[in-house]
Amino acid sequence: MGQQQLLLIVLGVIIVGIAVVVGINLFNANAEESTKDGVVSDCTNLGAMAQQYYKKPTSMGGGGNDFTGWVVPGTGVTGGLDSTAYGNYAASGASATQVVITGTPHEYTWTVTTTVTPTEITTVVN
Repeated sequence: MGQQQLLLIVLGVIIVGIAVVVGINLFNANAEESTKDGVVSDCTNLGAMAQQYYKKPTSMGGGGNDFTGWVVPGTGVTGGLDSTAYGNYAASGASATQVVITGTPHEYTWTVTTTVTPTEITTVVN
């Protein structure tokens, strides 16, 4: 009877160990998806700001139908939108018709690229 009980205890420990490992993996996958959603959301928000800049007349501090002068608000300023809890953001390739916003998360190796035109915002996770 003692061997059977010992075998059941060992089997129980193995099953609990496997359950813990699976739980940790699920938690990490969920954390990465949450970060991905946050970076995409931040990039979309910045894209909307870029479109506002594009449509605002130059006399009111906008671009006057041009993305050329747009930068991520608060670049280099503490509390600015260039860095959030999810990642860091930078604008590049600003031209008259589009701007590209790149979001880089703090903890992962993938990036989010958002292309903003006067009429649409397109996001790709690389």
